[in-house]
This record gives sequence, C-alpha cells and structure tokens, in this order.
Amino acid sequence: MTLLRDDLESATDQRYFGSGWISGAWAFVLSVLALGTVLCLRYPDSLSAPEARDLYRSLPIRLTLQLVMIVGFLFAAASLSLRKKKVLGTTAMGLILLAAALGGPRAESRFSSSSDLYFGLDFFLLNLIFLGLVFVPIERVLGKREQPIFRADWREDLLYFLIGSLLVQGLTYLSLAPSKAILTRTSEAPFRSFVASQPAILQLFEIMLLTDLVQYAVHRAFHHFSWLWRFHAIHHSAPVMDWLASSRMHLMEVVCLRAFTVMPMYVLGFSQTALYGYIVIVYFWSAMVHSNVRLNLGSIESWVVTPRYHHWHHGLEREAIDVNFAVHFPMIDRIFRTYYLPADKWPAGYGVLKPEIPKGYGKQLLFPLGVFRTPKRESPEPAAEMPANMD
Repeated sequence: MTLLRDDLESATDQRYFGSGWISGAWAFVLSVLALGTVLCLRYPDSLSAPEARDLYRSLPIRLTLQLVMIVGFLFAAASLSLRKKKVLGTTAMGLILLAAALGGPRAESRFSSSSDLYFGLDFFLLNLIFLGLVFVPIERVLGKREQPIFRADWREDLLYFLIGSLLVQGLTYLSLAPSKAILTRTSEAPFRSFVASQPAILQLFEIMLLTDLVQYAVHRAFHHFSWLWRFHAIHHSAPVMDWLASSRMHLMEVVCLRAFTVMPMYVLGFSQTALYGYIVIVYFWSAMVHSNVRLNLGSIESWVVTPRYHHWHHGLEREAIDVNFAVHFPMIDRIFRTYYLPADKWPAGYGVLKPEIPKGYGKQLLFPLGVFRTPKRESPEPAAEMPANMD
C-alpha cells in the first residue's frame, strides 16, 4: 500500500504526459470501480440498496462494466509499458483480473441474506463517479490553487467518503428517527396536504429556505459551544479545499445535522418529488461550495452560497472566524450579522491551528470524546503574514 500511495502522490515533474502516470492513475480508478461493481453484483443483499438491485441486472449496466474493465486494462498495459515504476499498472491490472475472475459483467448473486441490513458500496461508487467526473475536470481548469488531485490528506477524506457511504442505511435511520417519532404522534393535518399540493419547484425552494434556517442555527451552535466544536473541528481540519473535503465530517455531526434538517421536510408534508430533488441538490451543492475554484461570481454571490463564500467560512484569518454559516442563501448571514465576503479576495489558508487535530480517521473519531486535546480556532498574528499557500 505504501508503494501504491507513493506512486499516486508522485511529484508533479513525474506526472507528465508520456510518463505512464496518467494512464496508470486512470487504470487504478477504473479498476477499483470495476471490482466494486462486480462485488455489488455478486453480493447485492449485503452491499447495495434494495431499490437499486433490479437495476444492476440490466444490460446497460453490465455493458458499461465490460467497457470500464476493457479501458482500465488498456490503460494499465500502457502504464506498464511507459512507466519505470510499475506499481500503478500492476495494481490496476491485478484488480481488473480479480474482477474478471469473480465473473466480471456476467457476475451473479452468490449469497442471499434474510437480513435487511446492508452496506452502501453502490452508493459510494455512484457518488464517487458522479462527483468525480463533474468536479475533477472543473478543478483542473478553474482551480484556485495549484494542488494535485491526490493532494495532502486525500486518503483520509476518501475514507470519510467511503465510511459515510457504507453506513448510509444506519445514518439515514438515525437521521429520520426524530421525524418519524413526530409523525407517529401527530394526526394527518390539512396543512401537510396543502404543502404537498404546491408546485414541486416552489416546494423545493421552501425546503432549501427552511433547511438553511435550521442548519444555520445548528451550524452556529457547533461553533459556539465548545463540546460541539470538538466534533465540528474535524470538518474544519481539512488543510486544503476541494470537492472531496466536504466529506470530512464526524459521524455524530452527520447524524445531528441530517436529523434537524430532515425534520421540516418530513413533518411539514413536502412531496417525495421535492424531497428527492433537494437530496440531489444538497449533495452536489456541498461538494461545489468546498471545491477548489477561482471563480468570482459578482452579484450572484450576494444571493446564493458559492465556493468563495464558503471558503471564507473555513479560512484561517481572524476575520474568517465564525462567519458565513448559511448553506444556500447568504441573506441569512446578513440578517444575523455573520456575513463576510471581501471583494475579489480568497482566504490565505484553511484548517485549525494551535493545536492541530490528530491525523487519521480513528484518532479523529475519538478526538471529540476527550482522548486528545481540543483545538481552538485561532488566527495567526498578523493574518497578513501568513504564507500565501498553506497546502
């Protein structure tokens, strides 16, 4: 694993076109996707959501898997022929051959479970494909900072992404529990019918506004109370900002935020169409506002949260402390006097200073429980003397 990590994180001067690194990196990504998909085909009861299992039997999915395996194999072969280090090519080739040995696109279910419990491996793969295909090219073109795809702490953030996806069933259950408890103790109200009868686009806007108001309060509480900040500091500890950094959140905070934001959606009676629409939007929006871009969107930034707006929430400068809590609409921060967005300026760095949060998922999971010291958001003195690049 160390050799594979070192090859993925090779210096920039070893990643030029013709070095075999680009083909090797693509081969590795495609091989992981191929093997993960084959595992979902073989063990659907354990690794995939019930709603998606019938879809995996379809011909388009299996043809796509076949294409991914072929392209991944060709990329691996190209990397092996071009690159002095053979780690990427060899690893990718091995994973593709393993996927083929397990059945490849012809893989069928090998294990049937009577349990309703499952791990969301398919959820992880779909999210990774969708967000990666969207944001990796955008960040290559519009990147605010020169930082590689496999930048500092990428493995840590990918692990957060993976664990959050694998535990999607449990996290969803815990998040929905308060809403379901309220619904079972209240009768069907005409107001809920009225809410559900509205046009879906209006419901979607109402959901975004209501959840933003609720999340503003919860988010600000996580900054204000020291015992809650221990959990939220994990999210702020990301040393760089890109689409993957949005996944770095402690499991307790994930459950808490989802529970409080889900309540107004379910309790008030919004339709399933509006709910699913919001879920898609918020997943994309969260990755977008954390992404590494250099766009200044002018007057748009006064109305909707953009990457530059949210980056100032993560900034290390003193003026960036406890500002920009809103997720969708900056007007909420204006109302509560926590709005900060200097013209044409970006934060000099990101993270938590004095002391640093421990490295590693396990240590960060235990950190809020007092196993390690509690960080405080402190800015350097003076902010202007910070190095221009903290990555």
